[in-house]
Amino acid sequence: MHFLWPQFLWLLLALPLLVGAYVLLLRRKKKLALRYASLSIIKEAMGTGPQVRRHIPPVLFLLAMAALLLAAARPVAVVMLPSNQQTIILAMDVSGSMRATDVQPNRLVAAQNAAKAFLSELPRHVKVGIVAFAGSAQVAQLPTVNREDLVTAIDRFQLQRATATGNAIVISLATLFPDAGIDLQSMQGGRDRQRGFSIDAEKKETKEFTPVAPGSYASAAIIMLTDGQRTTGVDPLEAAKIAADRGVRVYTVGVGTVDGETIGFEGWSMRVRLDEETLKAIANKTSAEYFYAGTAADLKKVYETLSSKLTMEKKETEVSAMLAMLAGVLALLSAGLSMFWFNRIL
Repeated sequence: MHFLWPQFLWLLLALPLLVGAYVLLLRRKKKLALRYASLSIIKEAMGTGPQVRRHIPPVLFLLAMAALLLAAARPVAVVMLPSNQQTIILAMDVSGSMRATDVQPNRLVAAQNAAKAFLSELPRHVKVGIVAFAGSAQVAQLPTVNREDLVTAIDRFQLQRATATGNAIVISLATLFPDAGIDLQSMQGGRDRQRGFSIDAEKKETKEFTPVAPGSYASAAIIMLTDGQRTTGVDPLEAAKIAADRGVRVYTVGVGTVDGETIGFEGWSMRVRLDEETLKAIANKTSAEYFYAGTAADLKKVYETLSSKLTMEKKETEVSAMLAMLAGVLALLSAGLSMFWFNRIL
């Protein structure tokens, strides 16, 4: 914690003066009481309970003053607050290996169910878009707050061959920034245009776009789920660099076989392996996190974790109002107890 106006902390020196004044007041009352009766007789008549009780309202008032003086110094602390996240893109693998049943009932259904549960937990104002990818990537649903449309898009997934994780990131970014000129074709078309911009947009971006710190864009995030390694399309780390330059976090979720396995379906087989190293690199490059889900329950927990991360975040913010409110509550409590017990205010 630090203070925007630390000079006001000198006012806290008034608290010992208040304590001293209170002690002097008690001694004065004690001297007055001795003029009329023996102190032992007074103590015996009052009992220890009332003696302790009479100090509680002043102590509460002193705490209220301390909180109020701290609030005047405008303290700043890191606290958990609702996130500014307004748009989330779910990029989901629909390659043929998602038929595998090592995650019950199979990888695709488990991913669909977890994604739907994730949608139900998000605040209604958060927009969500769906990108489906296999050998290519397509926008299955533009960002919307309509959860029914999103569920329908998830239920329409059709399995395809190959895995293009890099394409999924680029299409997700193009969906988030439709006017930025992010162009998948230019990345696939030649080494001289691998930054992900069209020819005309590249000149414009050179003048207007300045890379920002990774993870600094708080208005959107990408969650990419995949069960395999890239077999086609653009380099996912190159795509992650574009996301990092725009401050967009790409959370990666790996599901399925890590060591590699041959999976057969309806008379044909394919070799699949989860490329955790690349998924971790994507997450690290964009200041996000990588999650592995080996079962349907794990996958659901991953989405629950992501939901909490994307809807609540730690922020450095001024907490003067909280301290002022605490001071008000303590002052009212002090006055209330004094009136209830002694029919006077302090």
